[in-house]
This record gives sequence, structure tokens and C-alpha cells, in this order.
Amino acid sequence: MIAGALLALAIGLLLGGGGLTLLVGHARPRLAATVAVVAGVAAAGVGVAAALGKQGPWRAPVLWPDLPGLNVGGQIVGTPVTDAIALTVLLVTLAVQIFAAWYLAGDDRYASFAATVGLFAAAMLLLVTSRDLVHLLVGWEVMGWCSYLLIGHWSRKATARRAALKAFLVTRLADAGFVIGIVVLAATYQTTDLDLILTLATDPSFGQTCTTCASPPNATVAFALAALVVGVLGKSAQIPFQDWLTDAMEGPTPASALIHAATMVAAGTWVLAQLAPLLTYAAAAQWILALSVAATMVLAGFAAFLQTDLKRLLAWSTISQIAVMLAPLAAAPAAAHFRLPSPAAHPEPAAEAAIGHLYGHAIFKALLFLTVGWLSVAAGSTAARALRGSGRAHLLARLAWGIGLASLAGVPLTVGGFSKEHVIDVAAWVDTEPGPGLRQGIVTVALLLTVALTAAYAARAYAVVASGPAEAGSHASGPDGGVRLVLGLLTLACLAGSAIFFLGPLSAGHFSVLVLGLSVALILLGATIGWRWRPDDDLEPTAWMRAASAGFGADGAYLSLVARPVLALARAVAYLDREVVDIYVRAAAVGTRGVGALGARAHERERIATTLVWVLLGLLALAGVAWWV
Repeated sequence: MIAGALLALAIGLLLGGGGLTLLVGHARPRLAATVAVVAGVAAAGVGVAAALGKQGPWRAPVLWPDLPGLNVGGQIVGTPVTDAIALTVLLVTLAVQIFAAWYLAGDDRYASFAATVGLFAAAMLLLVTSRDLVHLLVGWEVMGWCSYLLIGHWSRKATARRAALKAFLVTRLADAGFVIGIVVLAATYQTTDLDLILTLATDPSFGQTCTTCASPPNATVAFALAALVVGVLGKSAQIPFQDWLTDAMEGPTPASALIHAATMVAAGTWVLAQLAPLLTYAAAAQWILALSVAATMVLAGFAAFLQTDLKRLLAWSTISQIAVMLAPLAAAPAAAHFRLPSPAAHPEPAAEAAIGHLYGHAIFKALLFLTVGWLSVAAGSTAARALRGSGRAHLLARLAWGIGLASLAGVPLTVGGFSKEHVIDVAAWVDTEPGPGLRQGIVTVALLLTVALTAAYAARAYAVVASGPAEAGSHASGPDGGVRLVLGLLTLACLAGSAIFFLGPLSAGHFSVLVLGLSVALILLGATIGWRWRPDDDLEPTAWMRAASAGFGADGAYLSLVARPVLALARAVAYLDREVVDIYVRAAAVGTRGVGALGARAHERERIATTLVWVLLGLLALAGVAWWV
């Protein structure tokens, strides 16, 4: 059976498992957990079969007819790269479902959570495997809705409700650009088939059947890509949309692991990687992307180092690492000619580097979030102070935490080390064709600064858990065997992932010895700073720590630059409507009522007088008749 059909089956298993989990959840909570885990196991098994099976596309059943002048695709494609990412999504989802069954065992809404996780993973899998813009948009929007539900799962808390609403509003605002970009691309090329769009954009002979097509892409397509980049920046929590993701930590830790590791925030990287051949023709879109990711990766890395809560540290880390993922796409030099890669082959270098870091990040970030979730149950908090020394009571947690952080820091021979060096090698200012430019230089400097910052906050995070008195772990029992199994398997996956990354479909390519040496030096410098200066050792948070915990005033900026102007405009419009436009309507009503009242009075007086007149006339008529007779 071809891989595309198997991946479609995996999507169906996740959807069916989620529906069944929700159906049986309220009556049989334990059965709901079993159903959710079994569905995850089945979907992951199908994902393994797809990775080992014959590559090929599968056309999904068309749920909507082709519109006039618009060809609707519908293919779900299995390639070595899509199979690797799809399998990663499925394995992370399975780990999250197993962990959530323990973490939320006493939650009366566990079934809803597990069902939403299944729907979330199915949407991400659809986005990864589909080669159709309509399916891509469906997966994109469903993930946005599911993130709202997962972040606000503990909706009895006001902070969780606020975080969910904030995530929804910010991502919805950016998604307007994403939808515009999808619509413009579909209208320009008269198809939603992604492979056909890339083909039409490169072959002038297709202009005979598509009167609006251009080769190379024209200004309309460049506008569409700029709009798509705005949507990606919102979903990926990049500047100026970065603040929603840290507040999303109000959701349960399994939800954070899913959102940060293999879904939602990484979805934009995948979308732009698929459109990389077109993106190199859109200079404005690349500049928007480059400026945003360069600023984001540095700011988020600095914020992560100053966090007083380890879960929020990981959130800022995700924001920074997503920027690293997008860096090679932002730094890719403008194409001298349009090169269309075969769907079955490796993607072009920038896309390959971005997808490679997506793969590595999914593994080590899932490991880190689930580990901090375990330790937080033991400590009763995710605050750095509460978790000091907690790893000393749980050897497996300390090992998993250390390996995950080493991979996050990009230590050589880890999966994060391979993927990070691949990103720097592709995006670096040197060895670019036709030559280095300002955009590549900005991204390269930001990447090198981020290497040091990442090593600093990773070393600090490890020091918090591994050193100090083992107070957090000494008063709580460890998790059951299932959670230990999950963390153990993810640890092995993080270790084995380096070999898979290097030898598998996500080839690490050739590294520059000079850049690698500089990167290692920056890692050592950052790790030394992070280990020796730990701001959480202070009795009181510093001003910088308080500012970082508050997101450097992003909330206030949202209020000042967006919320208050919009509310002021709304009040002005309401005033004009009420005091200017409505005055004519009210005047007409008042005038009509006045004329009506006058008429009624005149009618009432006339009625009495006319009645007497008619009586008199009647009497005269009767007298006349009598006289006549």
C-alpha cells in the first residue's frame, strides 16, 4: 500500500480515536484513556509502515467539486521527508497521550483533552502530508481552534481563559494574512494543487491554459507570499506576535509539549519550506521574515535566560528555536532562476535545513516539556526555586533533562547539534550565491548570538534541576512505570535521532569547519556564563528578570498600539452612528409621530361634529321623504 494512503489512514485513526474517546469519556474515564492511547499506538504503527512502505501519492476523496476556473487537488503524498516528519508527529502525539493519561488522571475533563489532542495531531498530519492548499488551510485553522481549547483546558481559572482568548485573537489576526495568501495563490494559478502551482510558476508553456499565470512569479504572487509570511509569524509566535505563546503555559504541560514540539508553532516552517522555490522570488516577503526572525531569536533567547519559571523558559526557547528554523528560508539568496524540486526528492537546501531543525526540535522539546511536567508534579510548581535540586531525587528525569538541554544547546553529535549546524551552514553570510548580502548578514549575526544565548539558558536550566538541595523531589513519589517508559523512550529517541538525522532523509550536508569551530566556542562561552551566573539564586528577582517575566511589556504594547486605538475608533463610530446618523432617523420618527398626533386630534374633533351633521341630515332626509309622500 502506498505511503500516501497509509498516512491518510493514520489521520483517520487519530480522528476516530478522538471521537470515540470523547464518546466514552464521561461514563468511563479509564476506558477513555485506553482508547486514546490505543488510537495513538495504531496511528504510530501506520506511520512506521508508511515510512517503510512504497512512496507515492494518494488522492483524497473530493469533498467539494471543482469550481469554475479552479482545479481542486486533494493529494496526500508520502516522500522520505514527509514520512520522517509525519512519524515524528505521530510518536510525539503518542508520548503526549500516554503522559496525559497519568498527568490528568484525576481531571474530570480528561476525555475532552485527549480527544482534542487527537484532532490537533490529525490536523498537523494533514498539513504535513497534503499537497493541496485547501487541505493545508483546513489543517492550519483546525490547529488554531484546538490550541485555543488546549490552552484553556483549565477554564475554571481566569488566567487560563485569558491565555486561551489571547492566543486565539493574536493568531486569528495574523491568520487573515495567511488566508489572503492562500486565496491569491489559488486565484492566480487557478488551482489549489501545490505541485501544479510550482509547475505553472516555472513553465511558460502552461500560460496557454492559465491566462493569469506568470513565469517567473509576478508581483501578485510576491504579495501572496508576504501575506503568508505574516500568517506564519503569528502562528509561530514571532515578533510582533510573540507574547501569546508564553501565556499559553497556563495550559496543562502535555498540551504545551504538543503545541511546542510537533504541531502548531512549527507548522509555519513546514508551509514556507514547501513554498521555498516561490519565496526566493519575493524579496519583500524574505525581508519581513528575516527582520522578524533575527530579532525574535535574540530577544527570546535573552528572555529565556532571565525567566523565573522553567516552563516559561522553555516557551521562550521555543520562540527562539522557531526563529532558527525559519532562518535559512529568510536568508536564502534571491534565485537567479526558478528551480523546481521533484516531490520525491530532497527539498532545496534552505527548506531541507528548516525541516531538519523542525525534526530535531520536535524530539528534544517534547522530552524537555514532559520532563519538567514530571518534576513539577513532584515539586508542586514549575518555578525555578521550587525545582532546585529536584533532579537529584529522580535520576531518569535528570538524565532526560540533561540530554534534552544538550540537544537544545546544539552540542555536537546530538540531534539538535546536527540540525543547528545545518541551519547555520545554509543561512551563513559566507558561501552564498551570487554573493553575501545584508539580509544574510543580519540573519547570520543573529544566529551566532543565539547559539551563545541558547547554551547559557540551557546550562542555567540544568543547574537549577541538578544542583542545590533535593527539596523538590524528596517529598513526593515518582511517577508510574508508564511515565518512566515514555521519558526513557524519548531519551533514546533524542540520542538515536542524531544518527537518523545524519544518515536519513534529512541529510545534514557538509559543515564549514570554521563556522563549526566558532559555534562550539560560543556554546562553551554561553554554557560557562549560564552555569556560573544563575539569576534564580538571588533572593529577589532583578528588574531585568521581572521585565522578562512580563514579556518586556508586550502586553502593554498590545493595549497601547492595538486594543486602545481600536476601542477608541469603535467608540467614535458608535458616537457618530448614535449622534449624527441616528438623529435623522429619530427626527423622522418624531416628525411622523407629531403629524400623526395632530391628525388623530383633528380626526377625533371632526368625528363628533360630523356625527351630529349626519344625524341632522338624516332627519332632514326623512322629513323630505315624508313630505314627498
